[in-house]
Amino acid sequence: MKRCLPVVALLGSLLAPLAHAQMLQPGLWELTTSNMQVDGNAMPDMQFMLGQLKNMAPEQRAMIEQTLSKQGITVGGNGIQSCLTAAQVKSDDIPLTDPKSGCTQQITERNGNVWKFRFSCPKAQGTGQAQFLSDREFTTNVVGTFNATGTQQKGSMNTRAVWKGPNCGAVKPRT
Repeated sequence: MKRCLPVVALLGSLLAPLAHAQMLQPGLWELTTSNMQVDGNAMPDMQFMLGQLKNMAPEQRAMIEQTLSKQGITVGGNGIQSCLTAAQVKSDDIPLTDPKSGCTQQITERNGNVWKFRFSCPKAQGTGQAQFLSDREFTTNVVGTFNATGTQQKGSMNTRAVWKGPNCGAVKPRT
């Protein structure tokens, strides 16, 4: 479970660039990660970690899923899933970070379909870049520091987000 905590901390930060991405389709989005590193050590890919999550003791799995759920994230498919409503996309204020989390983000540069940003959370901060490939796909690269286990660590990851369709099914949008 200790290996999953840094990933949970970084997952919250990778959603930050979506907060101003008015060009996205509303509906179900699935995010997968790759090239995750913590203090220079490669972390397992998303598929491996999802497999580990399924093999955890029920109380450990529930704790991680509850933490993700508080961030408006559901584990499913090949990654994590999040639901964006049409109103959220149109408002240009997509609530993908929990307002009570203390996290803030700022777009620092917009150059066509590439946006650079910085984020700050009580236990994580860093910078990143989002590249919008279309209204149905984008990638992010995030680099930062976090303290999910009581020790300051450096981490990085790449993320790919793909629109799965207009129907979110059981995945509830964040309000």
